[in-house]
Amino acid sequence: MSHLRIVHLIFSLIFLSCNITFAQELNATVEINTQKIEGTNKSVFENLKTTLTEFINDRQWTSLTVLPQERIKCSFTIIVNKYTEANGLFECEAYIQSSRPVFNAAYTTTTFQHRDKKFNFNFQEFDQLNYDDEHINNSLTALIAYYCYMIIGIDMDTMSPLGGKELLQKAMHIADNAQNMDVTGWKALEDLTNRYGIINDLVSEGMTPLRQLQYEYHRNGLDQMAEKTEESRNTILAAIVKQLQQAHSNKPLSKLPQYWTETKRDELVGIFKGQGTQKQKQGLYDLLVKLNAAQSTFWKDILK
Repeated sequence: MSHLRIVHLIFSLIFLSCNITFAQELNATVEINTQKIEGTNKSVFENLKTTLTEFINDRQWTSLTVLPQERIKCSFTIIVNKYTEANGLFECEAYIQSSRPVFNAAYTTTTFQHRDKKFNFNFQEFDQLNYDDEHINNSLTALIAYYCYMIIGIDMDTMSPLGGKELLQKAMHIADNAQNMDVTGWKALEDLTNRYGIINDLVSEGMTPLRQLQYEYHRNGLDQMAEKTEESRNTILAAIVKQLQQAHSNKPLSKLPQYWTETKRDELVGIFKGQGTQKQKQGLYDLLVKLNAAQSTFWKDILK
């Protein structure tokens, strides 16, 4: 091998090593919807989109080694309902979603989706976003960091049993510290479905079965379906009936089991429609209606 080729190989390995070592965890798209806003300088919204995209994607949120192709695909769609230019106050709602690929399949499964109706923050054009876990005093970085930790933590729960514990605790830490900020959506006991209520439920012992379900459903179910279709379907069914029901029994007022069924609604219908015994499907249908009666029209398809 020539000297030139050896040098080229060394630099290629160094470059590859750097990519692996410093690759970030998230591959996010950010959209800012301003259809409700008229007569305002729109450059602030373009700047917000660019700033948030860079903040989410360029930051390394964990100490994990992540290959570029392993980055978690996610999206933040922010609908601006009101914008006050004088103080940079944004009153918004946001749709946050993430997904992961299913092994041995050309298919991705949604792992997290949430509509935040009180996604309010302050942002002035050309603001720079800096974040420190120990000094949570900015409404926008607190919001984004909270959801980034949620996305990564839940994704890790699908890969190993309770694997996202550390990241979900970081989201809880943000919610705890945000109690001192005069911003809606963070207050404890104000609303069981606000940001504090959701993460407080998720990290509680009562919701451990739901987090265990994430692993059984994704890793032992979906990821094995290409090779062991019937066995994987039975694994998914058993996990839902046992663990989702247990989570609901542990915390009857929690909305998390319902949210999980909404995230997986179309997928569940696709897995069980026309498959399995009628007794199995009836049991699953009864549980899903109990947890989320509003989706009954969809659950009926499981019985076909």
